Amino acid sequence: MNILLTGGDGFIGQNLYKHLSKNHKVINIDKISGYDLLTCDLHYNADVVIHLAGLSGVRDSMQYPEEYWKQNVIAGQRLFDFFKDTKILYASSSTAYEPWRNPYAMSKYSLEQIAPENSLGMRFTTVYGPNAKPNMLIPKILKNDVQYINTNHKRDFIHVDDVISAIDVLMVENIKGVIDIGTGHTHELVDIVDYFRIDCERKVGSENERLDNKADTTSLNRLGWKPKVNLYNYIKEMRNVN
Repeated sequence: MNILLTGGDGFIGQNLYKHLSKNHKVINIDKISGYDLLTCDLHYNADVVIHLAGLSGVRDSMQYPEEYWKQNVIAGQRLFDFFKDTKILYASSSTAYEPWRNPYAMSKYSLEQIAPENSLGMRFTTVYGPNAKPNMLIPKILKNDVQYINTNHKRDFIHVDDVISAIDVLMVENIKGVIDIGTGHTHELVDIVDYFRIDCERKVGSENERLDNKADTTSLNRLGWKPKVNLYNYIKEMRNVN
């Protein structure tokens, strides 16, 4: 299968590219490598487009809302227009359930509104694993570098390998619209730091973020998919390695 992957140099993209390249021809275009979706050539022969490129992160979006709109919505529109007759899987976010909270959420919600009929938006929850951004909670826990924790936040943490196995399933299924990709279970952040005896400041989180991003995995479970990586076991294993 010929797969066009955007954002293959990012966190999820790096892991996905390595996995897909074992059995498919994968073309990676990423802004890091000089392929700006706003201007780059899109004349590629693709059976499937997996669109992961764009900006992520709630806090940065509060500071740079125009850039998030440009990179997530306008660039996405150009890709959608060019591959309107091709199957497209694209990265959305669990934040899209509450788009009014921040510019990142609004950009992902808006991307879903302009997506073509033959596409599927993947509403990722909180992804962790190899190559994750160092400022995310799980990498900080592994480095014993947690400055504070939000006492009112719960998160559905999913390992990137489980995200990839879900994408494997969705590539061959005829599903359109949007779908949640998470474990279907949430963890209170305070419970995690308490379990691993991490001493940090505790404060109420901003209302710019969702209180709980638990995924509804009903649709994925019906397709035979289930997550395999346990968050606590992963942290224990990686803390021992580090």
